[in-house]
Amino acid sequence: MNPKSILLSALGLAALAVPAANADTTLTGAGATFPNPIYQKWFEAYHKADGSVTINYQPIGSGGGKAQITAKTVDFGASDGPMSDDELGKAPGKILHLPTVAGAVVITYNVPNTGILKLDGPTLAGIFSGKIKKWDDAAITAQNAGAKLPSLDITVVHRSDASGTNYIFTDYLSAVSPEWMAAPGKGTSVSWPAGMGAKGNDGIAQQIKDTPGAIGYVELIFAVQQKLTYATLKNADGEYVKASPQSVTAALATAKIPDDFRFSMVNAPGKTSYPISGATWLLVYEEQTDSDKGKKLVAFLKWALTDGEKLVPSLAYAPLPEAVQKKVLARIETIKVK
Repeated sequence: MNPKSILLSALGLAALAVPAANADTTLTGAGATFPNPIYQKWFEAYHKADGSVTINYQPIGSGGGKAQITAKTVDFGASDGPMSDDELGKAPGKILHLPTVAGAVVITYNVPNTGILKLDGPTLAGIFSGKIKKWDDAAITAQNAGAKLPSLDITVVHRSDASGTNYIFTDYLSAVSPEWMAAPGKGTSVSWPAGMGAKGNDGIAQQIKDTPGAIGYVELIFAVQQKLTYATLKNADGEYVKASPQSVTAALATAKIPDDFRFSMVNAPGKTSYPISGATWLLVYEEQTDSDKGKKLVAFLKWALTDGEKLVPSLAYAPLPEAVQKKVLARIETIKVK
């Protein structure tokens, strides 16, 4: 072979080697709709920080996120409700719960000419159980002096899909109503005693817009983006509080967080705590069997808990307190990559 041929051959081998060394990695995830706005912002920002990584996330609901991580059809799941011991026991390996942000579920409604309503927990439990049927019911009018509430039928709209937003809301109703706790209780899916189902936040919002007298629940950022009216809620200290990153942070500050990070923060004490606040988790296997994907996933998780947290307030979520961030970062260090 002449020198020129040898040089061309060497260049060809080098060209083949470069893509292998800088191969793109696609991480796949699925689950909660609740944190989807901030997650999409994270994935876009992280791709700019590391162009070799693309993250494809499908917001199919927390139930789907749990199912897909259990089946190992995704690299990570996402849920607004922690997996139960029974659910964890069905997984083929140890799943870690990594809290990322906290947010609020707000109560939105379509009652003409009423403005911002005030509601408490027992009243919401009565409405969503179907026992409070009219907007001029005494339980509602007593909290809204001066409001001209019509004798209009209440139409409850709830999520029809397995949803972490369901979990946070029914966790709250269970905390403020022993009757609700007994049945239907809390979960990503429950047997709703009243109302009509709608899929996702979009479905809830559309049903409420189309139905005078309707009431439902969505996450705060969705309500803000869609310009939906939402109620001010009475918290555990008897104060009516508006949902905001600050009132969610106040609730998160009181949360008792165990070592496995599975916790609830609904109906939190504190004058400024918003009562329907909840955390959301990324679900990942402690033992990563794909070396390349495992390393990329761990790098992303570390970025999310540091640089990513700085982006959180811009979308009406509450970042994790620094002490909690440090504990989660320490847990990420325990992930084993083959």
